[in-house]
Amino acid sequence: MDRSLELLQRRLGNLKVTFDSSHRAVWVEFLYRGRPCFSTDLLDDVSKIQRAIRQAAVTGYSEKDSDRLLFQVLASTDKNVFSLGGDLAYFIKLIEAGDRGGLQAYAELCVQIQYSTATHYNVPFTNIALVEGEALGGGFEAALSANVLIAERRARFGFPEITFGMFPGMGAISLLIRKVTPAVAKRLIMDHRIYSASELYDMGILDVLVPDGEGRAATMEYMQRHMALAPGHHGFQAALDRALPLGHSELADVVDLWVDAAMQLSDKNLRLMRYFARAQENRNLADDIAAETETTKSA
Repeated sequence: MDRSLELLQRRLGNLKVTFDSSHRAVWVEFLYRGRPCFSTDLLDDVSKIQRAIRQAAVTGYSEKDSDRLLFQVLASTDKNVFSLGGDLAYFIKLIEAGDRGGLQAYAELCVQIQYSTATHYNVPFTNIALVEGEALGGGFEAALSANVLIAERRARFGFPEITFGMFPGMGAISLLIRKVTPAVAKRLIMDHRIYSASELYDMGILDVLVPDGEGRAATMEYMQRHMALAPGHHGFQAALDRALPLGHSELADVVDLWVDAAMQLSDKNLRLMRYFARAQENRNLADDIAAETETTKSA
């Protein structure tokens, strides 16, 4: 593996980076020091490791290295939580300060990460997301950006944003409509309910659904099987990219709309956002979303 990757992993306090030479893969796992969400420090670390992985992947491909890097796996060291999404407490701070630029910078970094993942660094390469627990809001978006999405049955997914007057603005819409119809994408985003892994698999959003506790073994099995099929697999991915291209400008335009919406939130919206920020802190966001959904239905 690339020496720069080995050196970089020692400086990333928010990620666990592991090399798997037998599968020609690098595992990048969220290592949460506090709230299991995308803090600015975590995003900075993800951006750094992405740049290093991109360089290793591009170099290996251009040099026709027979042992070149083929896979990246994004996962979490917390088996119960993949990610609870954007840093809501940070959003509230920026909104109350009227700091539009801060929100814009945060969101633009997110979509740059999403775009790099979805476009597999512009080389024959496969980004895999393994979800073993909860993937909500931006966490769901991060999983959707992967070229292959693997989940255990106990995994749960959802977008809570509409509950406090927002919408997922870091890729969800663009990524979902490349997997399902716009009507289904709208329902997933607007009904603010929690979906099981089985439901998303039946919709065609998940690529691989496995029993609880078998996600990591299934991911390694997937990589082992596809190493031998790499030319066809990567050719199919390139054809899919051509048929359903994802433009960075599309993601950037949606970010502008997201920032506009954030800056218009009412005091009531912000109170609800604080409620969900506390749920992120307590790691019970999915349960609180489900409870809020039931309250809304009965109102």
